[in-house]
Amino acid sequence: MSPRILLVGSAGQVGTELRRSFAGFGELIPCDRNALDLTSEDSVRSVVKRTEPDIILNAAAYTAVDKAESEPKLAYAVNARAPQVLAEEAARRNALFVHYSTDYVFDGSRSSPWTEDDAPHPLNTYGGSKLAGEEAIRCAGGRYLIFRTSWVYGPHGKNFLFTVLRLGRERDRLTIVDDQRGAPTTSIAIADATRAIAEHVLAGGFGATKEWAGLYHMTCGGVVSWCGFAQAIFARAGRLLDGRSPQIVPIPTTEYQTPARRPLNSALCCEKLARIFDVRLPAWEAALDRVLGQL
Repeated sequence: MSPRILLVGSAGQVGTELRRSFAGFGELIPCDRNALDLTSEDSVRSVVKRTEPDIILNAAAYTAVDKAESEPKLAYAVNARAPQVLAEEAARRNALFVHYSTDYVFDGSRSSPWTEDDAPHPLNTYGGSKLAGEEAIRCAGGRYLIFRTSWVYGPHGKNFLFTVLRLGRERDRLTIVDDQRGAPTTSIAIADATRAIAEHVLAGGFGATKEWAGLYHMTCGGVVSWCGFAQAIFARAGRLLDGRSPQIVPIPTTEYQTPARRPLNSALCCEKLARIFDVRLPAWEAALDRVLGQL
């Protein structure tokens, strides 16, 4: 029997690609913000009970990093309490629950990539709310997968790629932070990896729940700064810029103050994902080429 898949956050960057990647896998039930109020526990429980899913994919999140500093209650409601309720309902039904978290649970205080065993220490409200969501899901137990990812962008929605392309058309000179490093990761790659893993989990390919349930880092390969990422975009996207080529000026974080502090190093080690599931996302450069090809 084909599984019933409840996709929460179906209109977002990752949700849009999950609709594509899970098409044909089962009965897909997309659920966007118009259909589900994530700040209402009753609304969340009601949707799960009504749809009776075998899989819950939670691609919904409060992602306005700077705005979260002035809206902590809303950030925690969406990023912590709603995932907790979804995880509890999934555990009650013995459904597979998939949730996405962030590199911003770390403070960036070291130079090497962070592993799943490293102690989180968020620098901002957004990271704190996402960490609280992770902990709530673990407490709920059951058949869950938490995928920490980073610098998410893709061919849909608002993201760094579209911002850079817009600014490149409007300005001759751009200043971009060059001392924050991480792995730009596409919504396409995240969705494809999620489909591959979920399909094998449901087929029993990874063994009993205790052998695979838990937290994993899931990012594209390689590390780059925001400035280096922007330079790569401009080097590859000439036809999208009407022939324009703005000057890119690297600056330190100290010259670009924001309400929320960001980690200087948020690179994640994804060896656990490769070891347990035999899944590796493409290098960030190849993933960027694929997105630009779609545009």
